[in-house]
Amino acid sequence: MADFGFAHFGDDEENEEEDGEFGYQFSSNQKDGLIFLIDASKEMFEGDGLFQQCLKVVKSTMQNKIISSEKDLIGTVFYGTVKKDNTNDFNNVFVYQTLEQPGAQRILDLEDLERDCSKTFGEQYGHSATYSLGHALWTCSEMFSKADGTKTMGSKRILVFTNNDEPHSGNTKLKTLAETKALDLSNNGIDLELMHLQLPGQTFDINKFYKKLLYSDDDEITELPDPSERMEELLQRVRAKDHKKRALRRIHFNLGEGLNLSVGVYNLVRSCPKPTAIRLTKRDNAELKSHTKSYLEDTGEVLMPQDLKKAQTYCGRKICFENDEVAEMKKIEEPGIYLMGFKPRASLKKYYHVKPAQFIYPDENKLAGSTTLFTALLKKCLDRDVTPIAKYIPSRNLPPRFVTLLPQDEEVDEHKVQITPPGFHVIFLPFADDFRKLTYDETPRATKEQIAKAKEIIKKMTFKFNSENFENPVLQNHWRNIEALALQRDEPEELVDLTIPPTEELIKKAGKVLDEFKDMVFPADYTPAGQKRKATGTSTAKKVKTEEVDLDIKAEAEAGRLGKLTVAVLKEYIKKAKIPTNATRKNDLIDAINKHLDV
Repeated sequence: MADFGFAHFGDDEENEEEDGEFGYQFSSNQKDGLIFLIDASKEMFEGDGLFQQCLKVVKSTMQNKIISSEKDLIGTVFYGTVKKDNTNDFNNVFVYQTLEQPGAQRILDLEDLERDCSKTFGEQYGHSATYSLGHALWTCSEMFSKADGTKTMGSKRILVFTNNDEPHSGNTKLKTLAETKALDLSNNGIDLELMHLQLPGQTFDINKFYKKLLYSDDDEITELPDPSERMEELLQRVRAKDHKKRALRRIHFNLGEGLNLSVGVYNLVRSCPKPTAIRLTKRDNAELKSHTKSYLEDTGEVLMPQDLKKAQTYCGRKICFENDEVAEMKKIEEPGIYLMGFKPRASLKKYYHVKPAQFIYPDENKLAGSTTLFTALLKKCLDRDVTPIAKYIPSRNLPPRFVTLLPQDEEVDEHKVQITPPGFHVIFLPFADDFRKLTYDETPRATKEQIAKAKEIIKKMTFKFNSENFENPVLQNHWRNIEALALQRDEPEELVDLTIPPTEELIKKAGKVLDEFKDMVFPADYTPAGQKRKATGTSTAKKVKTEEVDLDIKAEAEAGRLGKLTVAVLKEYIKKAKIPTNATRKNDLIDAINKHLDV
């Protein structure tokens, strides 16, 4: 995964809920916050309508967030307006949308504003050049403080859109206020980012004002990315779930008696099914919440969880167990990974795959020195090309599994950005019962020429594959239908199914080779499965038959192509040439013709 980085891993193991033997879901209340702070001065409405582009970005981000991470909060604030609306009553700052979860009505409001903003924005909100960016940042900080009352907010970001590289030219007081407030945001864990927009022929100099707001003296990189690329990235619609990269569990890794280290276990790949349906009331569409109660069958008395016991019938008598006793009976050993030995990497076969692998990485928080020991083990395994064999017990109530720990070295790109993390893939090994002996019916085998031609086809059709380039059409159609319903669209947005092979392009690349392969493998009268032979009338059949008989049969026989002709054509030629034979099978008909033509 390209965006897989260990810096993103959270410490939310307490929010983990088990779901099956080795599959897990997270019930985390953590959410991220994002505020769009948009310059509403008159210059933003000139030329290409930069302000309208900003509204499109906000709308696109909201639509993506509803699908990817619906708990995240988004707010929109305008600065440089005549009207004001904020908790501190600052001039020229208007909170258009408070920091809340995105919804359909908010998106529709943005669409209405975007549609007529060039004409009506000045009348509704006005434009002012006497604003204070420090007050706008202060307002955003207050919005985060108000929304973060439960202390469950993860990342906090303010994205500033403007085309003015020096908003407080000649006003030292306002400039100092903005710099001070930006420092306060940084100290409070709020990231400030700049989207510098440019009109045709305009340049944006970050050194005039924004460098001190965005970067500290320790920052080495102080170059802003290309604004057109950033805008294109923000405007792109991505209908996919955003799964937080958190540890499934944190357990010990036992290398021997008295030698332990701590590791976090992660899932690199997980399935993405359709979201489950939510039941709503008829009256007000409020979400229904189910409550389960247990009753005593004889008296109807409500039973509490502590009143329930598990029992096993033995010799006609029910023997009850306390919950602690049941848990103790299920417990085999303490959860963890126990090293058993090493095997050459070549001994790990592909057909050992029985379930998706997991990934382990050292956890320094639980046991100091784990990273050093883990790195030493990883380096030695890579140097000696071996894979550790271990016993893996995920939790107290799960049975042990035998696994192999496939070592993986770190990979970085030309910009020193991590592409592949260092660590071990936890590959579950099959038990003896998982291996079965299968018997196959004898089938024709391909010739060397056919295999060589198939290889040629594969080479022609090979391309750089990336699973992220192919969206699930079922999920995409599901999200589009829900979106159209919520936003009151007449029909959903058109879906392009990227999983359908581009037939025309493939024929251009390998059309000739494909035809040659067909001629070598399939008989002339072969009909692919699922396709029906074309029904033809008597007169048409006679016409086709006559045209095929008019072929130079001798030339076809000498070239060895009689096998491509139909049985009907061969019989017609035998009848026309008065060849004495009673054969009905195709091979016998061909032999008779070859004998007659002395081929």
